[in-house]
Amino acid sequence: MSVHSVKRDQYHLAWDNKIPPVLRIPSGSAVTFDCLDASNGQIRSTSISPKDISSLDFSQLDQVNGPIYVEDAQPGDTLQIDVLNIEISEDWGWTALTPGFGLLADEFPEPEIRIWKIDKERGVAYLTDTGGRGGVGNVLIPLRPFAGEMGVARGEMGAFSTIPPYNTGGNIDTRHVTVGSTLYLPVEVPGRSFLLVMDMRLKEMEKFVVTVRLTVIKDKPYVRTPHFRIQIPVESAGEELYCTTGVGPDIREATRDAVRNMISFLGAEYGLDRSTAYMICSVAGELRMHEVVDMPNYVIGMMMPKSIFDKENSKK
Repeated sequence: MSVHSVKRDQYHLAWDNKIPPVLRIPSGSAVTFDCLDASNGQIRSTSISPKDISSLDFSQLDQVNGPIYVEDAQPGDTLQIDVLNIEISEDWGWTALTPGFGLLADEFPEPEIRIWKIDKERGVAYLTDTGGRGGVGNVLIPLRPFAGEMGVARGEMGAFSTIPPYNTGGNIDTRHVTVGSTLYLPVEVPGRSFLLVMDMRLKEMEKFVVTVRLTVIKDKPYVRTPHFRIQIPVESAGEELYCTTGVGPDIREATRDAVRNMISFLGAEYGLDRSTAYMICSVAGELRMHEVVDMPNYVIGMMMPKSIFDKENSKK
């Protein structure tokens, strides 16, 4: 099967269902995206001054590549995104403190930046000493690049910021959506589905190439927010987990939605009544915060190990 491609310069700065697609593909096709980082190329390997953050053009941040028209997708369908490959193109990346962003934004009001060096052979990244701090070379972070932002077109008309997450995906910033994982998104736009990808990061890695397979699923109406399926550990055939999410500006309600969506999943896939499914969530489910930085919305997930179910007794 041939692999389609979306180029680095085929990007937009908003979620808008009126943007014409750059590519039209049948369900089940593989697509490669050539992506820049979240700064849209404004940060360089030589960016070591706080001024490099304070001078960022925020109107150019969090670009998304695409959009793509996926044939046969209808509202109520689910777009399945299998992450096939993520290739790091450069030997550096960055992490920054951006004024106004983060849980402790009030305690860290000044901009700062750190540059990471990437050692592909060892599979790690380490901090370079950009300010005489010393000892930063002793911090080694395993490389596990993930898709920071993936989503489909919103049903609402208008241009929506790419910075927060939505029920249709976007900046969900979930580190589990890496190679070997599958993301499920609800289709809202009649007759078409757009997938846009940006920001494949260790945290903010510079230049990525990611390959995904896009498949329209007709029998998962319970997918109303991002869901994903992963293996733990990802690199081996370990425990398979399924995650439902809740997305919204109220962290408690987002948490409640994550549980409600898991109840719906358990009912649809395993034939459990709501009360029993709720009890299973209490006994075996695990709640996790996935995205709490990009206001106004939070992403809360409920993880469920699929090994607890007897396959012979499941509906599917």
